Amino acid sequence: MPVLEGYLAQAQRNGVTDLRWVDAAELAALEPELRAECALLSPSTGIIDSHELMLSLQGDLEAAGGAVALRSPVETIHAESGGFHVVCADDDRTQLHCRWLVNSAGLQAVRVAGAIDGLPPACLPRSHYAKGHYYALGGRAPFRRLIYPVASGGGLGVHVTLDLAGAARFGPDVRWVDRVDYAFDDSQRDDFVAAIRRYYPGLDSRRLQPGYTGIRPKIVGPGEPAADFMIQGPEQHGVAGLVNLFGIESPGLTASLAIADEVARRLAQPG
Repeated sequence: MPVLEGYLAQAQRNGVTDLRWVDAAELAALEPELRAECALLSPSTGIIDSHELMLSLQGDLEAAGGAVALRSPVETIHAESGGFHVVCADDDRTQLHCRWLVNSAGLQAVRVAGAIDGLPPACLPRSHYAKGHYYALGGRAPFRRLIYPVASGGGLGVHVTLDLAGAARFGPDVRWVDRVDYAFDDSQRDDFVAAIRRYYPGLDSRRLQPGYTGIRPKIVGPGEPAADFMIQGPEQHGVAGLVNLFGIESPGLTASLAIADEVARRLAQPG
């Protein structure tokens, strides 16, 4: 209960005003398969097609005269008068000049920031990788809503999400790794099943099928308190025209348009 009260207070501070308490009796009516003493219901929560969203954003970029360059790893970045000189380690050794630079490199954001000549090393956070596995649930989904248990252990907990077709998946877990490897490791299935059955005791584990994995860029390590996104602008690092985005993990996609507004605001500041 105290943790949920903290969630509610934080939501209200963030302008989310439609969360409400749900007791066990109402929960049984809303989601009969769910076991919980109480919950917070978010009526305005929804789901999107993430791939279509990214294609739409790419379309907006290209319509504005921009281009997406794949397989163009950044090698060096020099801060110079009026902007930045970027050298890429692609086959053509592409070089470009830009007035503003937004480092939104996800897992590689800290590495890219380290390649910026003129950025104080003290501004670089430590980079950690947290790998998460998702299992798909065969057959009919047991819930009509997204279900999130109280978060713990460096992540959001093994929660339930639904896709636009109504299929359910569970995840992610948290496994700290040293390198980027998306192979699915089914060896801890029993731990996964136990985590799910804490709120969905009717789970038939035979319906769980390996789905996919993802790796989250974190700026805190195992056993450390969770950190918020780090949006680092000139007022923090002193380099005009530069914004670094560190630790943009879940829910980075959900917050992407708001993050973009904040980046634009910081770049528009004088100095």
